[in-house]
Amino acid sequence: MSWYYWVILCVIGIIVIAYLSYVAKEKRLLKKYNDPVLVERLMKGEIWQGQTRRELLDSQGKPSDVSEQVLKTKVKRIYKFHKTAKNRYDLKVTVENGIVVGWDKK
Repeated sequence: MSWYYWVILCVIGIIVIAYLSYVAKEKRLLKKYNDPVLVERLMKGEIWQGQTRRELLDSQGKPSDVSEQVLKTKVKRIYKFHKTAKNRYDLKVTVENGIVVGWDKK
């Protein structure tokens, strides 16, 4: 077999593994939330006001950094995703008391 056959087999293998991982995540989220519409939004990586912290993490994955402020009446966390440079991020999501209240996408 020529070397390019091995390259083609490796590429096909990577595609199959990525697809199986996607399907497994979708099944896990469907079992967790039991709502196909919500799972579809999470799989697309959507963010919306009123989204819970858990839904945000299932949608976007693990944040690069989290900053937290504890105030008298609320806990404010800023989840930072997709680090581009030192102390710079493409996406910052503000969560107050476990609910998404806003985000800044660059």
